[in-house]
Amino acid sequence: MVSSPVRLQKVGNIAIPAESLTHQLPKDISKVLPDTGSAGFAAGTLSLPESRLFGTDGIRGRAGELLSAPLALQVGFWAGRILLANAAEIGPVVIGQDSRNSSSMLAMALSAGLTAAGLEVWDLGLCPTPAVAHVTNDSAAIGGVMISASHNPPPDNGIKLFGANGSKLAISLQNQIEAALRGAVQDFIQPAISGWGTHYHRPELAKDYCTAIQKTLHSSANELPLSGMRVVLDLAWGAAVELAPIAFQALGADVICLHDQPNGDRINVHCGSTHLGTLQAAVKAHQADLGVGFDGDADRVLAVDNLGRPVDGDYILYLWGTALRQTNQLPGNTIVATVMSNLGFERAWEKQGGTLVRAAVGDQYVHAEMLSHGAMLGGEQSGHVLCRHYGVSGDGLLTALHLAQLVKRSGGSLADLVDQSFQTFPQQLKNVRVEDRARRVNWQDCEPLMQAIAAAETAMGDQGRVLVRASGTEPLIRVMVEAASEELVLHWTNTLALAAQRHLT
Repeated sequence: MVSSPVRLQKVGNIAIPAESLTHQLPKDISKVLPDTGSAGFAAGTLSLPESRLFGTDGIRGRAGELLSAPLALQVGFWAGRILLANAAEIGPVVIGQDSRNSSSMLAMALSAGLTAAGLEVWDLGLCPTPAVAHVTNDSAAIGGVMISASHNPPPDNGIKLFGANGSKLAISLQNQIEAALRGAVQDFIQPAISGWGTHYHRPELAKDYCTAIQKTLHSSANELPLSGMRVVLDLAWGAAVELAPIAFQALGADVICLHDQPNGDRINVHCGSTHLGTLQAAVKAHQADLGVGFDGDADRVLAVDNLGRPVDGDYILYLWGTALRQTNQLPGNTIVATVMSNLGFERAWEKQGGTLVRAAVGDQYVHAEMLSHGAMLGGEQSGHVLCRHYGVSGDGLLTALHLAQLVKRSGGSLADLVDQSFQTFPQQLKNVRVEDRARRVNWQDCEPLMQAIAAAETAMGDQGRVLVRASGTEPLIRVMVEAASEELVLHWTNTLALAAQRHLT
């Protein structure tokens, strides 16, 4: 691809190629932007926070406030320009969305920006985040975008960007996009726009993803992989409502669905992977083999065993890792987890000769450690699991299907598998809401909180550990304490959460 310099013109605090200031934005979209007297692509000034836009999982915030149509338009345009500048060949960008009421608005604005940048857009519509990653990696696409705030409540939304290989967009490219959004693009050299892109509705590509992950399960000539199993699916009113039932039923399972319609007002509300109570009751009521609860965009999953007990990501990693190790598919017997994973998991895995590598919280950090150590399996306690044998991103539906097959092949129950695995150390996590972003991000500058943490660590010694961190996706400080006794856990979790609340809010 031949690149040539482009003359830039400042509009507000954003620098835009001068030749792109006309004809690019559809008239119906341009009406949402303030008029400054020019036929501008970026008329008006974006109001951006001083702190970094991109967190551990893209740009996330309250829809209509930080996550506005003008911001999405600009993200689409500059992401398109930067993806083009780094692509070997011109290709489309894949877009998907969850069921939030604001998702269509943001998807249309992003598509307008991408097509204004000269790119073709393939719109999958409602689909899981891993469907976007899969289609991007499996096609000639140069990138992908998912509109979702994952497990966050309905008023929030987010923009997740993917590179051509289906992995989260490299931080260096995120930084370039953010710099452009803030107007720091005067010296930016990019390909000249040769024409405008086109938006195509491609929902059939999401179904191709669903078919592809079904093929990763092993079938016999006489029986479907999940034949005879009864599974309860909590679809959280979100992105998995269409594809998850299809996948389980196609593989032979008897499926009972909860919260199985797209509902932007109720996505993640008292359901799904963050609220397992209804799923637990349904598994017991229907005498199911297991239940699985997805989050809003289905990139993570938690399970419920046949006795109605929660099964978190640590157990899923242990069970799947054991199965892969037994078939010599786990290089170095290594699993990548995060700092949140339970000590009981770590010690049990080491006891059978395995290595547990801990990464920072966030799937991009897990993925980076997996690549660094040549690991094929990694994930988070929250149920975000990545198996590189079968996928390029964390995938709740893929994980759920393989967990169900593990149970089927064991000849026993999920409860049996869990009981034979490991005992967790008592652990408690408390969230403290801190609206002030600067205080939240810089919580380590709070001397009283740091003194309280030091006191906890001294008192527990090698009998426990403390983890305090700012959420990368919500206005929360997360306080976690893990110890050999429940008494220590309760005391120090309450003490540290109170200190954070008192001195940060």
